[in-house]
Formats: sequence, C-alpha cells, structure tokens
Amino acid sequence: MEVKKWHNAALGQKIVETLIKNEFDAVYLSTVKEAADFIMKHVQPESTVGFGGSMTIRNMGIQDKVKAVGGKVLDHGAPGLSREEVVAVARKEMLSDLYLCSSNAITLDGALVNIDGMGNRIAAMNFGPKKVIVVVSVDKVCKDEAAAFDRLETIAAPMNNKRLETSNPCIKTGICADCQGKTRICRMYSVTRKKPMATDITVVVVGESCGF
Repeated sequence: MEVKKWHNAALGQKIVETLIKNEFDAVYLSTVKEAADFIMKHVQPESTVGFGGSMTIRNMGIQDKVKAVGGKVLDHGAPGLSREEVVAVARKEMLSDLYLCSSNAITLDGALVNIDGMGNRIAAMNFGPKKVIVVVSVDKVCKDEAAAFDRLETIAAPMNNKRLETSNPCIKTGICADCQGKTRICRMYSVTRKKPMATDITVVVVGESCGF
C-alpha cells in the first residue's frame, strides 16, 4: 500500500511538472477529500458552478457542498430534465463562474485527451467559464496520445455508455466497436496540449481513484 502511495505521488508530481511546462496551473493532491476542499476554496456565495457530467466530480459530493455555501448549481445531468432543458443548462454552464470537470485521459507529456457526445464539456473546459478546474486521478495517466485513445476505447467510453444505459455494442463487449448508430455518444475528440490562451484553468491531479 505504501508503495502504491509512493508511485501515485511520484507519477502525480511528474504530471504536474509537465502540465506547468504546458502553461497550465496544476497541483497534486493525494486524496479525494483534499481535492474537494481545494475546489470549495474557489466557490463563493451566489456564484454559479457548472458541472461537466463528470463522475469524478459527482463522487466528491461537490454539488451539495456548493449549495451549502450559497452557490448556484448548473447541472445538465440533473434527473428529470427534458432534452431541451439539458441543452439549455449546458449552454449556461459555459458561462459559469466556475466550471468543474474531469479529463478522460492525461498523457505523460501533459496533454488532456477527451471524448464527448454533445461537445459541451470539451467546449466549456477550453473556453467560456471564468474559472475551470479539471480533476484527474493518476489512474487516467497514459504514456502518450495513442495510449490515451486506447484508454478512451477500452475504459472511458464503454463505462460511460453503461452508466447512461445506451444500446451501443460496447456495453456488451466492454470495448469500443466504432458503432455508427444514432445512439452513439462518442462524437467529438479533443487533445489539449497547451493551456487555452483565454482560459483560467487549473488541473488537479489526485492520488486516489475517483472516476472513470
């Protein structure tokens, strides 16, 4: 266990160094609780906080914490929303005071690799909100962009399809089949190799697993 903690910390610090070289603000935190506390330092009463559909963030219970301090939650994934309401809230998230999301993968040289259905998360994490915090656990670290895209196909995409209960083939096989149906949720791919020029973005690398 101590060896695992050492490895996570060493890897996390390495990723932070490469992110900083790529002009991101970045920090390594060893636990999910520390990451949640870090996020809450950026939440002010009456500020709007957008959520990018991240299980990493949702598992932290941040939404309840935001509400407790008087912040306004913008969550297009809230239950009971119609398709039109989902899109409307996603648009509001893009102009939030603080936008919280994760990344599907991160490379050793500090690139964020992502896949989206609507493209709202990819758009918001790169431009729009006043402040963006991306939380990434060390188990999403990949050697390079090729390995990152492999992770998208073998882990992130199938698990998100299962979470959303789609009818796509990957929920049966556990691996991407490059399906072509209308229910396909893997529609936009992005690689962010440098901090977006006009975005205040902090990447929080966490030593504990906190999403997929």
